[in-house]
Amino acid sequence: MTAPAPTTQRQRRERPVSNRAAAVLVLEDGRTFHGQAYGAIGETFGEAVFNTGMSGYQETLTDPSYHRQVVAMTAPQIGNTGWNDEDDESQQIWVAGYVVRDPSRVASNWRSRRSLDEELVRQGVVGISGIDTRALTRHLRERGAMRCGIFSGAALADQADLLARVQQSPEMKGADLCAEVATTEPYVVPAIGEKRFTVAALDLGIKAMTPQRMAERGIEVHVLPANSTLEDVYAVNPDGVFFSNGPGDPATADHQVAVAQGVLERKTPFFGICFGNQILGRALGFGTYKLKYGHRGINQPVQDRTTGKVEVTAHNHGFAVNAPLDKVSDTPYGRVEVSHVCLNDDVVEGLQALDVPAFSVQYHPEAAAGPHDAAYLFDRFVSLMEGQRA
Repeated sequence: MTAPAPTTQRQRRERPVSNRAAAVLVLEDGRTFHGQAYGAIGETFGEAVFNTGMSGYQETLTDPSYHRQVVAMTAPQIGNTGWNDEDDESQQIWVAGYVVRDPSRVASNWRSRRSLDEELVRQGVVGISGIDTRALTRHLRERGAMRCGIFSGAALADQADLLARVQQSPEMKGADLCAEVATTEPYVVPAIGEKRFTVAALDLGIKAMTPQRMAERGIEVHVLPANSTLEDVYAVNPDGVFFSNGPGDPATADHQVAVAQGVLERKTPFFGICFGNQILGRALGFGTYKLKYGHRGINQPVQDRTTGKVEVTAHNHGFAVNAPLDKVSDTPYGRVEVSHVCLNDDVVEGLQALDVPAFSVQYHPEAAAGPHDAAYLFDRFVSLMEGQRA
């Protein structure tokens, strides 16, 4: 008797698209897209946004900055490399929903442990596939990011009610979300090799790779909850203070702005990323505003005005700092200039204080996922702390 052929990795991870249940995506302005369920069956609501990255979907899905957002991928096929146990940027998937055009039928990577579809099901993330994501992206670019819902299974029973339910869901503007994704207890990421500095990092939705990049430079990182006080920050005797990325409207972050102002008053080296950039902007006296459809992806061009160098960078933000591009501004903490700018639309991508040791960028230099063009910013933070110590 001939033994049956062994089940290959390819066969184990293939799922026929034809077996997927019907699903629909409903935008708040009434436009709908019909497709097939991808991930969990059910319903979900969030802000519809698009991500232009062709890879790095695992890091995107586990980025806490995507809390309460339904992410549509512009790359036509997603899921090719499956899901591994090493690349998560947090303890869970944070997106409210997931939209792809063509789910890969096969997960093929030596580190893959399961398919993307299986992980979405395991974590209860409702998604949709088989829609024209190009048309959806063009619609969002023209009309702006907006609320949406994804419905499949029993949730499709009363289609006349779906639009009303989307329009009743919460908006992103005015949303105070960072405490919902941040750690509730402090923890420490030890320095790799010899410890050179101590940094207090306020977790507003921090990605795991960020303290890792600092640890690689000899920094012991004390990660603190989003609602930590100025006394909590200085209880770890920091050489520098870091404010992370995170979700929500920076206009709601009055507590974090006050903490940042306390750091500026003490002239402790400060570095902020993404939400941290917006908080620094507010602390310096600038306003913030909601972008029409935001920047999300790993291929955004930004110019470092201090060097003239153009970087390809990773972004995930729907809000921005309203600061003048072409002049040095006087603030309660001295002079400040815009250090980085997006070459697509002139959005402020970084701030540099000239009289206190503080700077920030709107994008993600930790490169998870994304290019490594901006890794030097962690070295710039080290230089600030070295200068202060000297």
